[in-house]
Amino acid sequence: MALRLGAIVGALEGLVGGRLYGNGDLVITALSPLDSAQAQHLSFLSHPKYQNQLALSQAGCVIVSPAFKDLAKARGACIVTEDPYYYFARVTQLWRQTLPKPDNTVHIHPSALVSPQAVVHPSARIGPLCVLENGAVIGANSVLASRITIGQNCGVGDRCILHSGVVIGADGFGFAPHAGVWEKIEQLGAVRIGHDVEIGANTCIDRGALQDTVIEDGVKLDNLIQIGHNVHIGAHTALAGCVGVAGSATIGAHCTLGGGAIVLGHLTLADHVHISAASVVTHSIHKAGHYTGMFPIDENAAWEKNAASVKQLSNLRNRIRALEAHIKHANHPPSP
Repeated sequence: MALRLGAIVGALEGLVGGRLYGNGDLVITALSPLDSAQAQHLSFLSHPKYQNQLALSQAGCVIVSPAFKDLAKARGACIVTEDPYYYFARVTQLWRQTLPKPDNTVHIHPSALVSPQAVVHPSARIGPLCVLENGAVIGANSVLASRITIGQNCGVGDRCILHSGVVIGADGFGFAPHAGVWEKIEQLGAVRIGHDVEIGANTCIDRGALQDTVIEDGVKLDNLIQIGHNVHIGAHTALAGCVGVAGSATIGAHCTLGGGAIVLGHLTLADHVHISAASVVTHSIHKAGHYTGMFPIDENAAWEKNAASVKQLSNLRNRIRALEAHIKHANHPPSP
């Protein structure tokens, strides 16, 4: 793999702009992080906290914002653009286009099991060992990797990418307790996935109990995510690995959930809500913003001592309230 630096900038100029400072004839053989890049590699600086790596980097060219233009030019070639991370994303797409193409002549892999009642767009590709049940629908230019199951009556929109092991439309976790046993609640809904959605390996999205589970356009789901029944996720929201969303939760558009975050059932998150990794959302959030709810890691002895103190907070609160009432009464005694 090799591309001239000038060819990269020229190919992207009409899409994302960007100005090259340096030798356009430099041959780029790889895309690399700042700290490991070599003389024929292209890298990027997207966050100021990594600026110390910029001067030390051996990268042949670095993509930077205007704020770091002078620093980048002092060390060598650079591409200056308003959004370096977005520019880098576009470079990766350009790079992918130059790689050997997969065999697109196979529309549905011979090992896939596709129901006669399933509908697969002619431009979609279904990989090895996939299962499409009755009524499953796969939209245009969508790609299903290997070992993917699309349950009965579940739909995947256009230009979606589903990685290996994804399960769409397994039964939601619904059971009614009765006489000491669990009685199954049949899950009668489906899953509706919009356009331009990407779903990571071994992620599961359960079908709805009565209404459908809905994943809107542009949603990005990482690996090993669990989406419960009747969840609704708004457009262009992104969930990192191991997130769990319990049944009937509603997550707005343009939200982000860090790895391992949990959203309890029947809660609502407004648009543009951002949840830190490992946080547990225990109540609805109706205002956009960045929220964190976790107990910081510590040495075990200190953690146990702090955890014991937390258990006493309710009693301490009541004692403080009693003291405040006593002080108020002492400072403002009843009139004779």
